[in-house]
This record gives sequence, structure tokens and C-alpha cells, in this order.
Amino acid sequence: MTEQTSSIRSQCPYCGVGCGLDLQPPAKKGAAVRRDAEGTPMWSARGDKLHPSSLGQVCIKGATVGETLARGRLDQPLSRNSLNENFEPISWDEALERITDQIQSSLKSKGPDSIAMYGSGQFHTEDYYIAQKLLKGAIGTNNFDANSRLCMSSAVAGYTRSLGSDGPPCCYEDLDHCTLAFLIGSNIAECHPVLFQRLLKRKKKHPNSVTIVVVDPRQTDTAKAADIHLAVAPGSDLALLHGIAHLVMRDNGQDSEFIDNCTDKYDSFFDVVARWTPRRVALYCGIPEKRLREVAQLFHHRERVLSLWSMGVNQRREGTAVVGGIINLHLLTGQIGREGSGPFSLTGQPNAMGGREAGGLSHLLPGYRQVTNAEHRTQIEHTWDIPKGNISPNPGLTAWEQVEAMERGELDLWWVAATNPLVSMPDLERVKAAVKRCPMVVVSEAYADTETSHYAHLLLPAAQWSEKAGTMTNSERRVTYCPAFRQPHRESRPDWQVFAEIGRRLGFEAQFSYESAAEVYAEFTAVTDKQLCDVSGLSHQLLAREGPQQWPFPQKSSPSQDSKRLYTNQRFQTANQRAQFCTDQPLGLAEPPCETYPLILTIGRYLGQWHTMTRTGKVKRLTTMHPEPLLEIHPKDADQFAVKHGELAAISSRRGQLTARVKVTEKIRRSTVFLPMHWGFTQAQACEVNALMHEQSCPISKQPELKASAVIVAPVMSVIKPIEQEGKRLQAVRRLIIPALR
Repeated sequence: MTEQTSSIRSQCPYCGVGCGLDLQPPAKKGAAVRRDAEGTPMWSARGDKLHPSSLGQVCIKGATVGETLARGRLDQPLSRNSLNENFEPISWDEALERITDQIQSSLKSKGPDSIAMYGSGQFHTEDYYIAQKLLKGAIGTNNFDANSRLCMSSAVAGYTRSLGSDGPPCCYEDLDHCTLAFLIGSNIAECHPVLFQRLLKRKKKHPNSVTIVVVDPRQTDTAKAADIHLAVAPGSDLALLHGIAHLVMRDNGQDSEFIDNCTDKYDSFFDVVARWTPRRVALYCGIPEKRLREVAQLFHHRERVLSLWSMGVNQRREGTAVVGGIINLHLLTGQIGREGSGPFSLTGQPNAMGGREAGGLSHLLPGYRQVTNAEHRTQIEHTWDIPKGNISPNPGLTAWEQVEAMERGELDLWWVAATNPLVSMPDLERVKAAVKRCPMVVVSEAYADTETSHYAHLLLPAAQWSEKAGTMTNSERRVTYCPAFRQPHRESRPDWQVFAEIGRRLGFEAQFSYESAAEVYAEFTAVTDKQLCDVSGLSHQLLAREGPQQWPFPQKSSPSQDSKRLYTNQRFQTANQRAQFCTDQPLGLAEPPCETYPLILTIGRYLGQWHTMTRTGKVKRLTTMHPEPLLEIHPKDADQFAVKHGELAAISSRRGQLTARVKVTEKIRRSTVFLPMHWGFTQAQACEVNALMHEQSCPISKQPELKASAVIVAPVMSVIKPIEQEGKRLQAVRRLIIPALR
């Protein structure tokens, strides 16, 4: 391709807001071209005023993305036979032959389920789709899962249980019309900042037009903007939702007509919720009963209620149940399919939605189909022109199940693409030990020296966003075309091209003969015809010409059509077209505090960093914002455990130990501490917080409870103090420190 010299419109490759970017080619300052630290000309980014999702706004990560495109990249395929050896360069042909040989050998010796792939919401939809076709169609295993399992699978399961299908029914415009914004488990000020600014601007301009309620154990920047902040005890949110429903029904705030005509299972819901009295809920959640009543008064069918949630809800043992609890409140009050109302899951990654549409989880097939559904399998086998029965009827291994399979020696090949699980998975020491047992680990990655690359046998340089054409779908179901506007870095290739080449080498020449990403997308969109996520009317050409579009967008649709909201006719995707009340008893945390581990550690993100820092860690402006991870702890807890502001603390769980600098603050509730999740072992300020987290997950969504584990903290001697002055203290804490520093 020819390097672009004019501005380009695309979607930001960071969070699920999916902001539009206007990208400018390397700008000249006098006679000099602006270059990064490695001498590569840099693109600059600003908000795209024409993008309907973000209206020209952009956060600091999106504004600096141009500084990350060439720095620290993986240049060529690298190979080694064992983890004790150094990598050696090899050709693409040799790399692809090695993968193909391993697949064919594994198919003969152990069968298709000895092969697994772990993908990413950083994929374009085209990458996701061809990965499904390769694994589930050609190879015959459903062992494709993605880091969306750690991110959005509880939302997927919750929507499906209650409404009959995945798919957020709301849109960002609802932030402009709701009278109550109920944010639970979502720190949008740091994780979805452009949406937060949109809500904040409205609040400042018309203070009485909207009430903001935030449910969070921490007083985050989101909570600071709230009219009511419910600092609930970790793990108590389902009880809170039942308590709100109890009071709504007590005050006759339910929409009886909607319940009678549009829902099922209300009676069983009523029976459970009736027992969650205000006093019981207030004690369980650790909040004033008065505050609970104030919030319940705001949930009324004459109001316009918009509920927004993210990882604080999804990353829980009862994540699907809590999602169901949120949706129950909207069914109770008829607040769905209407302007300014609805249950709105905010996705964490730029194309987590597109991945779900393409079937990018181990139980899914493209077009919101299920692998367990015989008719769905037949439809996809016909589309892919593969023999009937090639697609397994059994759900594949989820993300954590892939780790367990490696522990048991059942996987011969683990292919990781566009993600960094050796930072983001729970119980990291266990993950490291499991991965070491896998005979062949392939990592497709744009950047060099990620934590996961240290456990690979084969590294494949991936063309990233900016170097390949494709589409992404954001949280409000809006599809944006992302053009290739830079030459691929060195020998890097788009993921979909690599997957297709493996498919051809396995003997599926006709099925994987694509000339372009546009051709891949055309095949994918046809698969969605007449499904809820119907995008059969979209194409690269239309999106490039008309700009981003929301689905459903069936054939012969007009770009001016109104697809803002789902379920406007109050008919749902269930068998009888009625939404289902889903009633679960609160279980609390999977690992509650105890005498040995009396604190609850919760983790999250910083505004200026993104996931495992493979991209944002290369931007000085962002690393300056957050130079190191800080342990947030309440002053009374700091006194009790003898840790001091600005000094180092050792944090220990049942699985490991680490050290971090202490930030004493009243912005976190007692008995709860907080750490960010970004810093892996390759970072200068290494802090592998997920090494402390357990793997227990929601039994329905299989999403791990990454938001809470039981820990204890203790002071750590500063390493710059003379050892002779601190000898006794060093000996006292050595057992805590040394493992964390290894």
C-alpha cells in the first residue's frame, strides 16, 4: 500500500466507547518531521467531530495513540524449541509450516480438542471471523476463547438469560435523555472517560435534569460526580438490587401492564425479593437504610432510568446473576426499549462487541448462534462449505479451562493472539506453570517483549490497527470502518491472513481463498442475515462512504434509519417473545475475608493506562501520569496494619505476594484495598496484581471473579535504607518480600 498523506478517519483502538479519531499524517515543524524516540515519523490523533458516538471528544489515550504505532514492535517471526533457548529468526513459510505440522500431528494423535486459541477484543471483526472458521470449522474444535471472557461474558450471559439474546438495547444518546443514571460497578470517569464527560457536561448545564447514582466501594472520580454514592461492601450488589426492587414494589412503582404483557417468571422474582427488606439489605451492604430508600424512590416507571455497568459487575462469581438483577429492575418498571432508559453494558475493549457478533467465544458461532444448537451448526457448516458434523456440538474450553487443560497435559498447541494473558489472567503463577507444560505456544503480537512472549515457542509479528483494514463494533452496536493508513511494520501480517493461510495449508483451499478484508467482511455480514445482530446491509465500501452505522442494519437498509435501540416493540428474542425475570439468591464473594486474610483486594484501571501496557506503556506522557501502581487503603486500616503513606507494603493472598507503594485515602471503604492491574513483570515497576487473584468464576458465564480476593498487608522496609539499621525488621518481613521480588 502507499503511505497516506492526508487525514484518515477511524475508530480508537482502546476502550469499548469506540470514539472516532481524525488521524493526521506526520506533521512537519519547519523542515523537520515529528518523530518518535526510534526516529519513526509519527501520526497525531484528534477527535472526529463527525463520528456519532463521540462527537469529536477523545481521551488522553486516544490523543496519544499515534506515538505507539511503531515503537517497540516485533519485526519478524522468531522461533525456539524450548523456553530455555534464545529465539532465532525464521521465515514466514517456516513458521506457518511449523504450526501446520503441529496441528496435523495433534489431530492424528489426540484429536482436535488438543488445539486451542486465545484471542482478543483488539481483533478486527475480520480477524475474529476467520479464527472461528479455522478453529471451529476446519480443525473441528470449539476451543476458541477470547479475553472478552474476562471482560464481557457475564453481560452476554445476562442479556441472553433475560432477553433471549446478547446485544445492548441502549445507545449513548440515552445519556442525554435519562432522568436517572445508575452506575454500578463502572468507573466510567477513568475507564470510559468520553461517556463520563458527556454525562458530566449535561449535569453541569442542567443540574436538575438527571440524578447520578454510583455504586462502588471506592470514591472514584465517577463517584465524586454522583448525587448519591453507595459505597457498598464488595460482593453485596445483588442484595442491593433486590432491596431496590423490594421498595419499588412496596411503593407500587412497578409497571404492571408491562409485566403482565411482556414478561415471565414475575411471581418467583416477587417471592425472593420480598424477603430482602430494607433493614436486611442495609446491613448486608454496609450502607445507611436512608440512602437505600432514596435510590429506590428514583426507580419508578414514570422515570427514565439508564443503568450502566462494566467490570465491577461482570468480573464476579455471581456476575450473570447481578446482570440479571439489573435487568430485573428495568423489567419491573418497564424501562427498556425507550428513550433514555434500559440496561446498558459498557464493553471494555474496542471490538468486544464485534467479537461476540462473529462468534468469538467458545460456546458461540457467528451471528449470535450457539454451538449447542444443531440448526445453528448446520447453517454455519453450509455457509463455510465444510462437511456436516465438522462443528462440534460441545462448547469449547473457556479461557481458564484452557489453562487447566495445559496443566493436565491435554493441549499440544496454544495459540495466543493480540492479548497478554500472562498479565491479565488470575492466579498468574499457576498460569505460568501450566503454559510451561504446553509443547507449542504460538504468540501473534504486534509488540516485542510482552510478558506472554517469554512463554512462547513461536512469535509471529502481527500487523495492528492502522496497518490493516477492518471493522470494529463499539458498546452501542455502532460499526466503524478502520482503514489501513500505514505500511505494515517490517514483516508483520494481519491476523486474518495468517489464519486463512493455515486453513489453506490444512487442505481447505477454496474456503480460505480471500483477496481482501472486504471479502472476509462480506462473507461475515451474510451470515448475520435475519439475526438480531443483522449487519447484512453493511460493507467496507458503505461504511467508508457513509460513516459508522448501528445494527441491526439488514439488507437494503438506509444509513438514515433509526437503529438506536432494541426492543422498541417490547418483543424479545425468547421463544415466546417475553422477557424473563431471573431470580438468584445473593452468594457474596467467592473468597470472603477471614482472620488470616482480613482485607478484600479489588483491582481496576487507571485513566492513562490500558490493560497490560503493551501500547500505552510506550508513551512518556501516560507513564508520567501514573509512574507506578499504588495500594489504596483507608487510614484506619493503614493504622491497624502499620503501613504508612508513601512507603512500601507487602500484599499477600493465598496464591502469592507482591509489594506496592501505599496511598492512604478515605476514598475507599474500610476493609477494602485497591491496586491497578496494568503492571506485568516486564515493567520497571512490576506489580503482578493478578497473581493474587483466584480463578473461581461465575458458573454460567465462566467469567473469573477478578474484582475481589482476600489479602493481608504488612509494612516493607525501604530498600534504600542501610541494612544494618533495619536488619531485624528485614528478617521479620523477608518471607513476604523475597517471593514478590523474584
